[in-house]
Amino acid sequence: MEFFTEYGDANRYKILEVIGKGSYGVVCAAIDTHTGEKVAIKKINNVFEHISDAFRILREVKLLRLLRHPDIVEIKRIMLPPSKRDFKDIFVVFELMESDLHQVIKANDDLTREHHQFFLYQMLRALKYMHTANMYHRDLKPKNILANANCKLKVCDFGLARVAFSDTPTTVFWTDYVATRWYRAPELCGSFFSKYTRAIDIWSIGCIFAEVLTGKPLFPGKSVVHQLDLITDLLGTPSLETISRVRNDKARKYLTEMRKKQPVPFAQKFPNADPSAHRLLQKLLAFDQKDRPTAEEALADPYFKGLAKVEREPSCQPITKLEFEFERRRVTKEDVRELLYREILEYHPQLLKDYMNGNESTNFLYPSAIGHFRKQFAYLEENSGRSAPVIPLERKHVSLPRSTVHSNTIPRNMQSNSTSFDNRQVTEDASKNLRVQDTSFENPAKVTRPPPRMPSGITHAYFACFL
Repeated sequence: MEFFTEYGDANRYKILEVIGKGSYGVVCAAIDTHTGEKVAIKKINNVFEHISDAFRILREVKLLRLLRHPDIVEIKRIMLPPSKRDFKDIFVVFELMESDLHQVIKANDDLTREHHQFFLYQMLRALKYMHTANMYHRDLKPKNILANANCKLKVCDFGLARVAFSDTPTTVFWTDYVATRWYRAPELCGSFFSKYTRAIDIWSIGCIFAEVLTGKPLFPGKSVVHQLDLITDLLGTPSLETISRVRNDKARKYLTEMRKKQPVPFAQKFPNADPSAHRLLQKLLAFDQKDRPTAEEALADPYFKGLAKVEREPSCQPITKLEFEFERRRVTKEDVRELLYREILEYHPQLLKDYMNGNESTNFLYPSAIGHFRKQFAYLEENSGRSAPVIPLERKHVSLPRSTVHSNTIPRNMQSNSTSFDNRQVTEDASKNLRVQDTSFENPAKVTRPPPRMPSGITHAYFACFL
């Protein structure tokens, strides 16, 4: 079905089907007829019903506008609402990915060492870019790493991310939900410090990489205490020097009284991994945050010899305080509405120019796709969307990723025995067996090994993440 975009730009998007539903709204797959690109259009319902959710959405769209990187998911467009004063829903167009790393790990028990290396390389490259922007992701896990059949990965879900400004080298411990427990750094499990560093993201990447190596979560803790027990079962009891720096009395007492444990050799725990992977993983999973490398240091590790190139591992200019000054003051629901509207205008340059020049009429109803969108989505929800499988939401926040919804057929080019591989690979020289190209940095390279299989039963694993 077709719908109109603003200013007479008719029929740009053809909506194909409902691909995700939940309390946050609906996601539809669509084709951009101007570019031929497949996209996902997400409708977020009642954005301002809860100001905390509106804050997360505002924070996330702002960060994704500022963080433009091949390994970070991209917003293509945010549709203009008919009026800035009373809009309730927003429609976001973002790039479409086929699966996520969680599904790829489940569907592939024979990932090669080249896959291991290349996946970690992309995740660290994204992390370097984020951290040089002074931003912490704070919720990295396999479900928040999107994946395509050509081995391309992209980080998503920035609803819990925070920015540490240049005058605060470490960030005050935010008391809200931080990191899914299984991927949570030990200093977060025990509230070890009043402040923490970007090393929390490095730990999460280490946990994800270990899961890629073994096919199973490394530390599937059932509680915070169980989580610390699993961590020390592998890494051994932390040193007295490390324990002495823990500021939380209860956590320090718990670690001090813990029975003495010896570390398990990583070669024994991860027998199928390259020895150089063991050495790097040991650094990423250092119990003491000060012993973990930065993303930039990790990218320079010998493990990536032949793959890493500094010129395709860009840094980002630090995000300024001005972009997030709303975090430092009390804001009303109407303040957030105005700020979010301002973010939407970033995708409509002429209207943004009028807005900045004070020429915008607050009463004028702009020609908008929203009314037509609403009808299209309502129709699809009542008809074709009704028969689609819907997976229950795992978390309450509007801005966070939702479970994927899959179609029932597999295209031939994604069958598990397929040897076809998109020749636009992600980077050159991943290894002798897996050669891939990052289309944003390098030239095409020949592929001699098929990519990981997409999970059985998937045509496209469209993401309901906001983003």
